[in-house]
Amino acid sequence: MLIDTHCHLDAAEFDADRDEVHSGAVAAGVEKIVVPAVAVNAFAGTRDTVARYAGCSAAYGIHPLYVVQAAESDLAIVRQWLERESPVAVGEIGLDHYVADVDPQRQEFFFVEQLKLARDFDLPVLLHVRRAVDPILKQLRRFKLRGGIAHAFNGSRQQADEFIKLGFALGFGGTLTFSGSTRIRKLAAELPLEAIVLETDAPDIPPAWLNGGRNSPVELAAVADVLADLRGLSRDEIGLATSRNARRVLPLI
Repeated sequence: MLIDTHCHLDAAEFDADRDEVHSGAVAAGVEKIVVPAVAVNAFAGTRDTVARYAGCSAAYGIHPLYVVQAAESDLAIVRQWLERESPVAVGEIGLDHYVADVDPQRQEFFFVEQLKLARDFDLPVLLHVRRAVDPILKQLRRFKLRGGIAHAFNGSRQQADEFIKLGFALGFGGTLTFSGSTRIRKLAAELPLEAIVLETDAPDIPPAWLNGGRNSPVELAAVADVLADLRGLSRDEIGLATSRNARRVLPLI
């Protein structure tokens, strides 16, 4: 069985067929799906989604690309949801230095404050790390959290090793299915297997065979097959290992 450690099943892209998407994922061997929120006005939708579908768990946090519309008072709302809803993690949080028009200082403020919340509640974090791996590692060393997942990891082997030292797993998904993603495929093939978890980030980061179309948790099985081929293992071996890793870093799932 497989665990999708990062899937936005609550996204509007699934409004028309969410039931079919979930049932298709289950039929494909996906036993659990972690659904991270991105903004406080989406928290209720995230909660309702995970309540509706067996095997789904929520994380609550403010995504770095949503800090533009966030108020500092939203941090108190995050705290309330962490207290009330028993999520598996704080997330999706982090930094994104790829999108130029989102104030990096504002991103860092919300990131640091949510790391403090994760520390206060002793929860792991689901990290958005796009072109910001070193600044994120700097803050993680300050707060010494329970750990979590570096989602859609795209850093170097040295950076990967630093996350692993801090108790994090690294999320791999659609990107590793492209033959041109040589660095990511090399990491997926050579990192310690116990450091890897699977994810889709659906509806985003579609695998190669979707030709840019909407991603879905149904695709996780085929992503697992790609990882299995890269490592010379069977899908069952990949499923067992990555699911074990997910339960280690997200014990509340």
